[in-house]
Amino acid sequence: MSPNKRLVVGQGQISGYISIFLAVLALLGILCFHYPEKLTTPEFREIYTKDSMEVLMLGGVIASFFFAALSVVLSKKLKWGWPGFVLAALAVVLGALGVEGRDVAKSSWHFGLDWMILDLLLMVAIFVPLELFFPKNNNQTKFHEEWRTDLTYFVISHLFIQFFGIVTQKPAVLFFGWMGLDQLHTWIQSLPFALALFLAFFSTDLFQYWAHRFFHTRVALWRFHSIHHSTQNMDWLAGSRTHFIDIFFTRAMTFIPLYVLGFSSTVFNVYIIFIAIHAVLIHANTRINFGPIKYIFTTPQYHHWHHCEDPKYYGHNFASIFPFIDMIFGTYYLPKNEWPAGTGVHEASYPKGFIKQSVYPFTKSPFDTDLNMEERSDR
Repeated sequence: MSPNKRLVVGQGQISGYISIFLAVLALLGILCFHYPEKLTTPEFREIYTKDSMEVLMLGGVIASFFFAALSVVLSKKLKWGWPGFVLAALAVVLGALGVEGRDVAKSSWHFGLDWMILDLLLMVAIFVPLELFFPKNNNQTKFHEEWRTDLTYFVISHLFIQFFGIVTQKPAVLFFGWMGLDQLHTWIQSLPFALALFLAFFSTDLFQYWAHRFFHTRVALWRFHSIHHSTQNMDWLAGSRTHFIDIFFTRAMTFIPLYVLGFSSTVFNVYIIFIAIHAVLIHANTRINFGPIKYIFTTPQYHHWHHCEDPKYYGHNFASIFPFIDMIFGTYYLPKNEWPAGTGVHEASYPKGFIKQSVYPFTKSPFDTDLNMEERSDR
């Protein structure tokens, strides 16, 4: 498919791809049922039930067959329908219709395959229709030239959730674990839910703001953060393109207020769900401006300006949730209903692909810079 050819509703391609997508998730789900100790996440097993996952598996397989058939009907050929049929049939052969959950033995390590499947399913269900019917860039297809790279980042960050979680929590535990914060935690957890949630949003966004800005104003660190900015195709997957060094530092800084203040599990879970969806939204290829809400919460338009490829607009909109934090520190920029002409980094030979981008920051001297980093921050 041409990278500039958008999918069109009613031609069978979309339903064919949906069929393939659901069948692949079903196949991965079978692995989770067979090897839950190594492929599922203890924290998420406490949220969903085995019965709900069995129903989801059955629904996914049936839906895969349905969309494969729909693709054949709409396109009048098997071109986009047969892969879904084959993969869904394979899932049935491997036991998708008869899988049963079981008690899970304790394991010292695990991959987050269940988290990857559920989050991918949710994000696709929300954002693919949003970008399909309300696109900002009408010429950008879901299968642009770098979609595989972004999907690779998404998969790896989810599969290694245990590793990233341990590493990013260690700094907070190491530096603040000795302080005896039980009384503070009790007081925080006694606050009204709305107030506690706002405090969680504000404190984490403030820490994230400065961590984010720090990566923009230090050449050596910009090498890592530039990976995130290198995408020229802003969409729901673009936010996943983040170097692991960037993830460690930024998430560790964000985790500090969560650990120190000790929010209730309800506040913490709502925060995690909001961030998981909102971080995808602000990178999405959607023209929705959100009216007055864009002055309260960051939106795609707001964050796209942060990714603007034109150097004269560098150094703006570092906040992830609240625009007023950028207003306080003089980095706010939102020109009414205008959008940036393009996104990306100001470097023509930027490497393509997950492996090359992962290695790239280590191959550059901290004194070998292609742009003025202080200029990025001050403008």
